[in-house]
Amino acid sequence: MRIDAHQHYWQVDRGDYDWITPDMSALYRDFLPADLEPILKKHNIDYTIVVQAAPTLEETEFMLQLSENVDTIIGVVGWLNLENDNYKEQYEKFCKHPKFVGFRVMIQEMEDASTILSEQYIKALTYFADCDVPIDLLVEHEQLEVLVRLLEKIPHLRGVIDHIGKPNIASGEMDNWKRSMNKLASFEQMYCKLSGMITEADYHSWQTHEFVPYIDFIMNTFGVNRVMFGSDWPVCHLAGTYDDVVNILNNALSNSLLDEDEKLLFGYNAKVFYKL
Repeated sequence: MRIDAHQHYWQVDRGDYDWITPDMSALYRDFLPADLEPILKKHNIDYTIVVQAAPTLEETEFMLQLSENVDTIIGVVGWLNLENDNYKEQYEKFCKHPKFVGFRVMIQEMEDASTILSEQYIKALTYFADCDVPIDLLVEHEQLEVLVRLLEKIPHLRGVIDHIGKPNIASGEMDNWKRSMNKLASFEQMYCKLSGMITEADYHSWQTHEFVPYIDFIMNTFGVNRVMFGSDWPVCHLAGTYDDVVNILNNALSNSLLDEDEKLLFGYNAKVFYKL
């Protein structure tokens, strides 16, 4: 079972993808399973985890409905409004669908990242940590220390850091990112997605070798049992292709990845984390 643990589908005219604007020509169109399935076959990917791309309950419902007729969708990571006191009811509603596997918290979109440390969020996330619910964490590298503080309050949170914490690969800066990611890796329930890296580099002039130290660090810090491959398709189109994303990862790991390790990275770890 080979799994792409992070990709998106959307229909622009649904109206809740405010971040996808007409000037983003690479993304401003519908992206649906028929577009991705030939690429999955090319790379021998059996299944994908579809992750929310809009902070609305309606988009989560859209993805779940889509999954009912698409065999390659093995799981849907949705969105919950944790600022609303009825978050438990939201979750229970989505849990009735067999392909709902968890939800994502978009710290990246918070004007003040420390909002995640407010009483409301701590209460909600503690509840989901107690229930051992898988939670994706979308966070910029400047916000990683806030995430550390969150985990100090809720150390048993079952979380995965999307896009390796979005380091500034374009500038080559690593020190602060490394320090924060080291702290985050010390929490045994935390995983990390090797995804979204190509869009943290220079869109037009990135080189394959630039990603190697970042990938090596994540593999060494989290270990082969807590990392998973994600294409971040179609967002990767801003800087490259699905092929580029796979080639970047394969290049970095070609000399160090055993066959058993590859099975963990490209499927088994996602199966374990999302309880598939």
